Amino acid sequence: MGFFDKLKEGLAKTKNAVFGQVNEVVKSFRKADEDLLEELEEIMICSDMGASTTERVIDELRDRIKSERIKDADDVKTALAEILRGMVGEGEPLRLDTTPSVILVIGVNGVGKTTSIGKIANNLKKEGKNVIVAAADTFRAAAIEQLAVWCDRAGVELIRQNEGSDPASVVFDAIAAANKRHADVLIIDTAGRLHNKVGLMDELAKINRIISRELPDAARETLLVLDATTGQNAVMQAKKFKEAAEITGLVLTKLDGTAKGGAIFSIKDELDIPVKFIGVGEQIDDMQPFDAQMFADALIAEDDRIRKEDEEEDDE
Repeated sequence: MGFFDKLKEGLAKTKNAVFGQVNEVVKSFRKADEDLLEELEEIMICSDMGASTTERVIDELRDRIKSERIKDADDVKTALAEILRGMVGEGEPLRLDTTPSVILVIGVNGVGKTTSIGKIANNLKKEGKNVIVAAADTFRAAAIEQLAVWCDRAGVELIRQNEGSDPASVVFDAIAAANKRHADVLIIDTAGRLHNKVGLMDELAKINRIISRELPDAARETLLVLDATTGQNAVMQAKKFKEAAEITGLVLTKLDGTAKGGAIFSIKDELDIPVKFIGVGEQIDDMQPFDAQMFADALIAEDDRIRKEDEEEDDE
């Protein structure tokens, strides 16, 4: 099964929850009116799209109905799909243009941070890059061992110390190893604490000072891992982490396990942080760089027409 098929299958719960209900509502209305918009608004809020994002979508949809003189309910559905497709935005590739480049990975415990690091490392290794991972989450029990398992699966080197060690010391050792082995990418795991924002900020600041001192010219990415199944809680996590760190991209995990994937739209709408990776399964190849068109097709398109047209254009 290709990744697009996995993505389509993984997003089935969200698609059915949002667009399955949209289809049912549209069937019960003959014309585009405020009653229809109210029904659509309720569906989107129930999918965890969030009140402010839903309001913006409905306002834009209302404006399109007026400006384009849309009268048929089916045409409202088409317009809604186009609005949501535009909200997904474009994915941005990782900026890894120095040797080494640094990826700092943050996120609360339980979101899939450790597995995401293993999967991203696997992706980069497949691209021919020499990857080293730093186990700087030294506070959580078994975090280092779990990361070691995933690094072994990906076939990348792990730099580690004992549990309870200073995370900055681990990062220092990892940078030395990356320089010595001419690594292309250094991925740094960090502690998943969020209850104490000051502690989180201090720890990240210390790690960043080490990176700035030892690798002053390195390209850096700070990726926030979010669990899509937590809906609006993921949005709140993102807002809090954004206050503590300069996030350059998001990693969305567990998209295959939620009917509340509407949170994806509110994360993008409210935070304007690009999604860089998405995960739709537990296997090591079930995470891929975010392809906005592929995502939109899997979530919104009623058939494979758009995907087939894109493939035909690529073949020409």
